[in-house]
Amino acid sequence: MTIKEQLAQDLKTAMRGGDRVKVSVLRLLGSLIKNREVAKRTELAKAASGKGSPLAEVELEALSQLGDAEVIQAVTSACKQRRESVDLYRKGHRDDLASAEEAELKILESYLPQALTPEELRAKVAEAIRATGATSVKEMGKVMAALMPHVQGRADGKILSEMVREALGKG
Repeated sequence: MTIKEQLAQDLKTAMRGGDRVKVSVLRLLGSLIKNREVAKRTELAKAASGKGSPLAEVELEALSQLGDAEVIQAVTSACKQRRESVDLYRKGHRDDLASAEEAELKILESYLPQALTPEELRAKVAEAIRATGATSVKEMGKVMAALMPHVQGRADGKILSEMVREALGKG
């Protein structure tokens, strides 16, 4: 079962169970995914028409569907937004709104793959540094580019970049 199918099934279950928060979060996530599919479809249609061979409607529909990796990116993006909102609400002394965002964040995180531990992240960082041959912080972009496909959705990019910077600073 794909993540999109799981989301649809969970939305039906939440609606039947009367879980308003979960219904709201899953509808927003569904909308985000649909918007990304429309954007992808538009890009594909433009690219195909530029080459002189427009794609059939069925082909466009099939090609514009998001795969699990792209859905995970959408969920990760939504999680990041919620974390930033929680921080801002806490700074503004709005604990009521912060706790609501945290509840939404918990629901969203349940659709992400298991997060990597700090030890696993350090090992992946060291492996990426060895693979790219990076020796200074100036080469951090190469390391991050090599590393991100292996940790997508399983690690926070901010924490990851700090680890890479730290590792390259020592090396």
